[in-house]
Formats: sequence, C-alpha cells, structure tokens
Amino acid sequence: MEAIFNRRSIRKYSGEKVEESKIEKMLRAAMQAPSAGNQQAWEFVVIRDKEMLKKLSEVSQYSKMAANADVVIVVLANEEYMRYPLYWQQDLGAATENMMLQAVTEGLGSVWIAAAPREDRIATMRKILSLPKTVIPFCMVAVGYPDQEVKTADKWDANKVHYEEYKQS
Repeated sequence: MEAIFNRRSIRKYSGEKVEESKIEKMLRAAMQAPSAGNQQAWEFVVIRDKEMLKKLSEVSQYSKMAANADVVIVVLANEEYMRYPLYWQQDLGAATENMMLQAVTEGLGSVWIAAAPREDRIATMRKILSLPKTVIPFCMVAVGYPDQEVKTADKWDANKVHYEEYKQS
C-alpha cells in the first residue's frame, strides 16, 4: 500500500543514472500484470540515448519531460500476441501501473505519457522507433531520480463509492 499511496507523477529528475537492476525490476513488475486471457501482448523499448529522448519529448506538448529523464520505457502492444484484441489497452494500463509502482519502491520517480488512442502520437512514435504496423505505442514512462518535492495526497472520496446499487448523491 505504501507504493500506491506514495506514487505521484514526477516530471523533474536529478540526472543521476538509474541502475539497470532497477529498470529490470520495473519491467518484471509490468509483466506480472493481469491480461485478458493471459495474452500478454506487451513489449517494451528501454531508451537512454539522449537524442532519442529528445525526439520522444517532442511527441506532444505533454512529453517534454522525457528529454531530461534518465530513461524512458515505451510500452507497446504487439497485435501478433493478441487473442482478445478488445482488451489490450486495459492489459497495458495494468502493466504500466505495475511498472510505476515498482519505480516508487525503487526510490525512483516516473510519469505516464499517453500515446494511445491518439493517432497523431501513435504515428509519430511509430516513426521515431521504426515500429512495424503490428506494434502499437501505448504510452511512455519517463523515469529518473526525483528532483522535486513529492507531496502525497489522500484522494479518498466516499461520495464515489456505492453499495449494492448506484445512488446519486
């Protein structure tokens, strides 16, 4: 629960190098996520090259922080692995969240940078990464050691919880 309650979107990084072992733990956590029919249609590209990070930072107005991250992990869906294609975004969402929770456990900061379902972002990322048509960019996760204050917030809202049936408040 600690990682869940301490996870925040971190957009500023110290520049300290993230250890390979921590990246592997994040990827292992991602691959432990549930997926429809256990299809596991995910793949990942780990990027540290500064020129590539700069290109990824230009995918949208919301991806600027990628340029200053130590690493960006691109989360992809491979259609060749899909047995239940309607659910790949749910699968990759769970994998991405697992990865980000592991980042917190490792003392790292991360931020989810969406690509899907935006066709413009998908097309740009496909070009940058030279992806085949069967591979769909879902999101990027920028990762690094935080260089900003992390404030936790309790997001509990009892008005959003309903028992037995939906009741408007």
